[in-house]
Amino acid sequence: MTQQPSEHPETPLNTEAHDPKVPAAWSEFMRTGWGDRELDLPRHPIAPYAAARRQRLAETFPGERLVLPAGGFKVRSYDTDYRFRSDTAHTYFCGNQTSDAVLVIDDGEAVLYARPRSNRDTDEFFRDRQYGELWVGRRPSLREISDSLGVEVRHIDDLAGDLATSGKTRVHRGVSAHVDALVAADESRDADFARVASEMRLIKDEWEVAELQTACDHTALGFTDVAGELERAVELGERWIEGTFFRRARAMGNDIGYDSIVGGGSHATTLHWIENTGRIVPGEMVLLDMGVEGHNLYTADVTRTLPVDGTYTALQRELYDLVYAAQEAGIDAVRPGAKFSDPHEAAMVVLAHGLEDLKLLPCSAEEALDPDSRVYSRWTLHGVSHMLGMDVHDCGQAAPEAYSKGELAEGMVLTVEPGLYFQADDLLVPEELRGIGIRIEDDVVVTADGVHNLSAALPRTPEAIEEWMASLRG
Repeated sequence: MTQQPSEHPETPLNTEAHDPKVPAAWSEFMRTGWGDRELDLPRHPIAPYAAARRQRLAETFPGERLVLPAGGFKVRSYDTDYRFRSDTAHTYFCGNQTSDAVLVIDDGEAVLYARPRSNRDTDEFFRDRQYGELWVGRRPSLREISDSLGVEVRHIDDLAGDLATSGKTRVHRGVSAHVDALVAADESRDADFARVASEMRLIKDEWEVAELQTACDHTALGFTDVAGELERAVELGERWIEGTFFRRARAMGNDIGYDSIVGGGSHATTLHWIENTGRIVPGEMVLLDMGVEGHNLYTADVTRTLPVDGTYTALQRELYDLVYAAQEAGIDAVRPGAKFSDPHEAAMVVLAHGLEDLKLLPCSAEEALDPDSRVYSRWTLHGVSHMLGMDVHDCGQAAPEAYSKGELAEGMVLTVEPGLYFQADDLLVPEELRGIGIRIEDDVVVTADGVHNLSAALPRTPEAIEEWMASLRG
């Protein structure tokens, strides 16, 4: 059986000036002789969860039309795009990860508008550099998407006409300029829509927690790969570590969840050091902040600070123990009903008193901890926690009352990541401390009676890290 002709008009092809000309004879010949390869796909595990999420979202905005685009390709350079990654809110509510799609929930009824695989009655399948099957691979058909995700699917070309009908409409803005232009913006209503869509992700269901556990498990394997190749990194530098972890992320997941931070020596004091152009030097430490993003887009976010040659020096060990104690205090503060800020405050108490013991504070620890002072923050810099999920900094559009000023609840997943950072040019610390940065980060889920560490497979104590590294060096 051959594929049926498309009822939609041909769209301009994504081609380049250097592409060879296509005579009519070649085009006509290419459009013939192809078998039908439509697949019978099983229902995706996300389908029932996504349906329940859509229902809750629709109930929040009864009688309204809600529009959530997946987004499209973004140019890296000239005619080369970045690898596509669908918008988080879009995928959360339907599971789709194909580009250009748009989920519309109209008074509770959901339709996914999608770009299907190339038909053989146009040149797209063998000429289009962005969508052509012979260029970039096979896209699923509309029926395949519908079968997999359990939602009605229509051609993306029908979207504009369907949105032109009257009705109160909210759009998840800033994802697709094309979709933004189809519906007049109402900044207040659209911002409220984004807030609700973000806050719904604060509580993870059991399927999401399992996805995050898998991401953490794969991340632990990536860290193990790295620890086993530190000798090569001494030769080839930070980017060898970056590449080693990336290989694991791509092999076992979708991608890295964020640019890997590989801070050797003083680079560890730069919080988001992603250039990764430095050396890895025996006797120093390397700060590794990395996470695997799974196939369903849930990401881990884990940090360890390792001794390059496998053993901490006495000073490194003393400082590491301080950060570890702060993290333990932060994790112990995670429980249902606690304030989101409690883990941060608990960790800061430990760090401030540790800095006092190191005789670095210009005042007592208690004075430094006063909200009107916080001078200890010179050496801690950042908050201890953020929500984690499909975005590494998840639920970012939630209202402060529901997130940063809210309470923890069962099912929330967050990081606990205290750190100490002594800049190389900080004249207020002894010379032997300058250029040392240490962070320890784990991903935890709030349980009914406390907390569970999803990234516990990776050692955290200095003794366990040294033993682990020794075992990897054979």
